[in-house]
Amino acid sequence: MTAPRDVVNLDTLLRGKEHDHGGLGTILAHRLFTRAEGSVGAEFVDIAVLPPGTSIGRHRHGRDRETYVVLSGDGLMYRDGTEFRVGTGDVVVNRPYGEHGLVNDSAADLWLLVFEEELRGHPAV
Repeated sequence: MTAPRDVVNLDTLLRGKEHDHGGLGTILAHRLFTRAEGSVGAEFVDIAVLPPGTSIGRHRHGRDRETYVVLSGDGLMYRDGTEFRVGTGDVVVNRPYGEHGLVNDSAADLWLLVFEEELRGHPAV
């Protein structure tokens, strides 16, 4: 049985992203969704795969909240001066103007769902 044309496998979508935010190595990523100009909702939704030894470098955003949902795997998260372990099922909310990054220091791929929402009309945090 053949899948419908609008069903695709992530293996065909994921592309290499070298030194993401100054991180180590090459992660794989695909933007699943981008908010249309002037509409409401999430700015974007990404799927990201961090192979062992790779990272999303420490970085900051502006007036938006970026959330990481760990779909599988584990790693070392940095958020606002603190390091802690994350693993399958963890949801990490990175606050506006905060600094965050993630290292896959394990032996297996770390899969993430990443989404960002702009906090329009909210005061600076």
